[in-house]
Amino acid sequence: MATFNRAGEQGSVPSRHGRYLQKDGYWYYTTREGVDIGPFDSRDDAETGVGEFIDFIQASEPKVSDMLKQYRAA
Repeated sequence: MATFNRAGEQGSVPSRHGRYLQKDGYWYYTTREGVDIGPFDSRDDAETGVGEFIDFIQASEPKVSDMLKQYRAA
């Protein structure tokens, strides 16, 4: 499977992994900052949530993304 840089990315292509995970019957999504967000009752709900999160991050100042890095999953 070929992988390509996303819009705005330069250099070698970073490794990509699945954004969604299921744990204890609930769904979560993982942000680029490494934070698992949830729980959601279904994968569809998690997919809706990730879209809303992306909209939020795009409208936020860079310091919001920096703050999220404090909450990375261990």
